Amino acid sequence: MVKIEYSGGLPACNVPEELLSGKRHLTFNEIQILEKNLNHNADSTWSNFYVDEGGFDPSVIHLSFFSGFIVLGKMENCSLHYNDLLLECGIRSSRLSNVVTGDHCAIRNVRYLDNYRLGNRVILFNVQEMCCTNHSKFGVGVLKDGEPESNRVWIGVANENDGRRVLPFESMIPADAYIWSHYRDDPALLERFVALTEHGISKELNTFGFVDDDTVIKNSHIIKDTKVGKSAYIKGVFKLKNVTVLSSEAEPSQIGEGVEMVNGILGYASHVFYQAIAVRFVIGRNCQVKYGARLLNSVLGDNSTVSCCEILNNLIYPFHEQHHNSSFLIATTVMGQSNIAAGANIGSNHNSRSPDGEIFAKRGFWPGLCSDFKHNSRFASFVLVTKGSYQHELDIPYPFALVSPGQNGNQSVGIFPAWLFLYDMFAVTRNKAKFAKRDKRVIKVQHIETDPLAPDTMEEVMAAMDRLISLTADYLTSVNSDYMADAGTPEKRMQAAKDFLHQNPEADFTLMDSRCQKKYGATIFKPVQAYRMYRKIVKYYATKTLMDFCTALDVQTLTKDLIDRIRELPLYENWENAGGQLIPSQKIQELFAAIKDNGISDWEGVHRFYDSCQFSYEQYKVRHALYLLEQLYSRPVEEFSNELYRDIIDDVSIVAYDIYNASFQSREKDYTDYYRAMTYRSKEEMDAVIGPLVQNEFLRQLRTDTEAFISDLKMIFNGLVRGGVILYS
Repeated sequence: MVKIEYSGGLPACNVPEELLSGKRHLTFNEIQILEKNLNHNADSTWSNFYVDEGGFDPSVIHLSFFSGFIVLGKMENCSLHYNDLLLECGIRSSRLSNVVTGDHCAIRNVRYLDNYRLGNRVILFNVQEMCCTNHSKFGVGVLKDGEPESNRVWIGVANENDGRRVLPFESMIPADAYIWSHYRDDPALLERFVALTEHGISKELNTFGFVDDDTVIKNSHIIKDTKVGKSAYIKGVFKLKNVTVLSSEAEPSQIGEGVEMVNGILGYASHVFYQAIAVRFVIGRNCQVKYGARLLNSVLGDNSTVSCCEILNNLIYPFHEQHHNSSFLIATTVMGQSNIAAGANIGSNHNSRSPDGEIFAKRGFWPGLCSDFKHNSRFASFVLVTKGSYQHELDIPYPFALVSPGQNGNQSVGIFPAWLFLYDMFAVTRNKAKFAKRDKRVIKVQHIETDPLAPDTMEEVMAAMDRLISLTADYLTSVNSDYMADAGTPEKRMQAAKDFLHQNPEADFTLMDSRCQKKYGATIFKPVQAYRMYRKIVKYYATKTLMDFCTALDVQTLTKDLIDRIRELPLYENWENAGGQLIPSQKIQELFAAIKDNGISDWEGVHRFYDSCQFSYEQYKVRHALYLLEQLYSRPVEEFSNELYRDIIDDVSIVAYDIYNASFQSREKDYTDYYRAMTYRSKEEMDAVIGPLVQNEFLRQLRTDTEAFISDLKMIFNGLVRGGVILYS
């Protein structure tokens, strides 16, 4: 209901003292000029009006109404120029109440501006309503004095029933949302997360809106309870309410036409355009949300692009791509470096009596066109899923796998483990360079591992190998293989299956894995090839990591002393992907202990902990690499025979060459395939359109790197071989 209030005298004018330094009241002559220019003031004496002592020209204020207190910075006869917009400084055709400006601002056609403070060189042009309540939180999940808990803004990530909800705050990164949303069984820890969020934030009812230096806001409808950083550009928005727009001169943010954003944080250098809607959100650095996208109850990681789609109740890590009208993502944790294709319908149907299902996809998740999945489902890293309707819950533990629906009435899904390594190495190899190139962040708070071969994926590969050995043992038992004749214990059974996989490289059979799909299970294709490829990749990763360690120390070969130094480093076997940063699980528990013991009192302290983990990441990784190599051969590296060292070098060399050759051949097909070339009149036209193959920068660099890697590889174990033998000269 609209209420009528009658004036009972002059409005109260309590100006905070800190605002009046270098300010003065108007002179009689200045008041006359203001009134002659058809300006009006609720205080007829103009005693509520303060101007800069060193620079105030009353002639630049026209046709405006003032109330409350008005404190102006330098306001002189000059102009502000932004792109093609040129406006004179001053205040024209506007209504201001309780407003403080910096120097040389331009305020024109602002119909209602209340309780705001502006920085220097701010442009406000054609704004219908811009106001701030005294209890605003600017999207942060805190409460002011006297407010009920029901007023607190939560973000229901990863689950529609708010079972994993988190509080938004300005410095939130996906790592914070991950540890908060995925460790829910410790009430004391959850209470401390709330305390970290509230640390240092005033509960007093004295909030004012703020627009920082060099920001432009034009042709917009409603901006309420919003804080805007430096150098932001806001044009044509429909509504901003309870929002923080993080922006700086180095990382300016933009919000464009028809946008509606309510209850959230927009990260530095991010752009939101063209009828996009975001409600209860945190959007990271260098993101784009556009073309009618709906982002609700979600945290979106850095360097992500979302357009033309619907995203509800999600925790999404950095480097997420989803830009098709018909794609739908709900109640998921997607760990980044992901791409959601057109028609993908992920999590829209629940397989329970309550909308509390979830989908958990590790990094590199890539579902194909028109694919759909049901809750609950889980996917290993870099899983490629082909087009199809997957009617039952999935649990895909095989990284770098291809998953396809059953064919010809077969209800079991098909899984080809290690498919990317065997048939699309170009995609794997290109990922690291591709994502690093796309990372335009100036300040990188969230650490991101972009290499597909890293501790998290190697941990999955090792588990997948064990799974293949176990399933092979089941298969050999079912066909009465001689390999299982003496396998009387579980250990002998696994060893027999392992021997079979090593000794029969050409064996062609399929396995059944009942765990991978509810009710119908999955068919595992080419398990021998997959197992052997997984093993080669672990050798390649472990050896390359040890080589990188030597390079950092400026030595060419491992020695017993270096191995001893590596063994002194802490060994972490279990790793977690915290927002894109790989952190040992044990370190996560150390973080929680520090938070609960009040050793860490705010989120900045949590971020410093992440930084310390990243600082030691290469050391943790090299110790883990040595562990993996020794796990493959079930003995310490010092006990490897010379033949075994040669075997490692040979296998790693093959993988390195395969990486280059497969990458080259994958790209070469784009030039030699008949159907790719048929739209061009000549090879010269093709080269002009897509660029000559020989000039592909990525492939040229990969070839140089491969040759250098093979050369260094031949030397890596010379310091460990027995009898003074030189493995390779």
